[in-house]
Amino acid sequence: MDLLNTIVNAVNEVLWSYVLIVVLVGCGLYFTLSTRFVQVRMLPEMLHLLTEGIGKKGSGQAITSFQAFCVSTASRVGVGNIAGVAIAIVTGGPGAVFWMWVIAFIGCATGFVESTLAQIYKLPRGNGKFHGGPAYYIKNALGQNGVAKLFAVLISVTFGLIYVSVQANTIALSAVTAFNVPPLATALFLCVLTSLVIFGGMTRIARFTEFFVPIMAGLYILAALIVILCNLDKVPGMFGLIIHDAFSPQAAVGGGLGTAVLTGIKRGLFSNEAGEGSVPNAAATADVSHPVKQGLVQSFGVYVDTWIVCSATAFIVLLTGQYEIGGQLTGIALAQQSLASIFGSLAPSALSLMILMFAFSSIVGNYYYGEINIAFFEGNGQKILQLFRCGVILMVLFGCLAEFSLVWNLADLFMGLLCLTNLYAIARLAKYVRITLNNYVEQKHQGISEPSFDPAILESRDGIHAWGIKHPVDHH
Repeated sequence: MDLLNTIVNAVNEVLWSYVLIVVLVGCGLYFTLSTRFVQVRMLPEMLHLLTEGIGKKGSGQAITSFQAFCVSTASRVGVGNIAGVAIAIVTGGPGAVFWMWVIAFIGCATGFVESTLAQIYKLPRGNGKFHGGPAYYIKNALGQNGVAKLFAVLISVTFGLIYVSVQANTIALSAVTAFNVPPLATALFLCVLTSLVIFGGMTRIARFTEFFVPIMAGLYILAALIVILCNLDKVPGMFGLIIHDAFSPQAAVGGGLGTAVLTGIKRGLFSNEAGEGSVPNAAATADVSHPVKQGLVQSFGVYVDTWIVCSATAFIVLLTGQYEIGGQLTGIALAQQSLASIFGSLAPSALSLMILMFAFSSIVGNYYYGEINIAFFEGNGQKILQLFRCGVILMVLFGCLAEFSLVWNLADLFMGLLCLTNLYAIARLAKYVRITLNNYVEQKHQGISEPSFDPAILESRDGIHAWGIKHPVDHH
């Protein structure tokens, strides 16, 4: 295990220090400028579309815009928002939080582009249902079947296997801290629960977590607000520390500014997933009148994830002062101790239960992303799916028992490879998003409350199968 961790660390050093930082930030800035700061100028429209969709029901089996947003948010809001932020502060110092915010701002434009593309190139499944995502727009729009298959494999491995181990690892650590439950016992419990969902199709458990995740998130944010109110006099100093350390990290941060920036970007990206190509899989399922609608709704999800939920963790850790840069106490254990300093000995137990909800819903969501991309492969799809399901269970077991640092380092490695593949595709297809966005804005300016999409506005209609077709059929 130590050898594997050393190798993964060495690859990550090169990948994140010299390649991904340039590609990720470069693409994000390009999308921000080419859409003329869509994440700022279209913010009122994002809020309008989001609130408009609450409570709406789709016709037949169609999935509404808001439902697709909830699916992606349930998967996105997980251990990255709590354990990941605590890791960022211990590793990169308080300044890492600033770089998390920056990558979220840039990531909003990236998220808009990838989700709009997923909508443009989604495929009809009948009964008002759709599916799609990067593998589909890479194959159908770029015509690169090999790259599409590479992405499908990468996302299945990254989300269905590697990220699942991260979620399981955090559940196991929180159970040890709160209840002194051995990791093996947690592993067996989680393996059974996950098996029931992915093999038995027990949608009740999945629905249960989907129902409780927003409640748990609300309680967690409420806890953060109480921590802020209890330490109101420290809030100005906390913001000053975050800004100062973003550019002049404390001496305890090994690697200085580079570590603060990279840690903030890695943990921010793990949490909000902008550019990874995961959210487009959920975005493609929505039945909307114009692709830009879902692009804007999903883009706002990046703000929700990082600027609200991740910031809640950052404020809890920084205001309670339980952290030590480079210290041994990190991840979920640090978040638990920080809350315990305010709310008492019951806080770690409450957070452990929250983590179980957050992480298990993410395990289910991550599995879904893997399954939908395995469906991209024709022929032996069912055999591959059964093997994949067995792999998911094994990774739950591995995650609970493996070293903390190894599972997070593996997540960084596969997250990087996934990003490079997806960013390559959306950078090449971004011009179609720009045209589609301009079309949407023009229709709104003309007083059209419900803009509609005509693929004829694009230079090429290659790969577009769900728009402008009266009797849609299933395409592969």
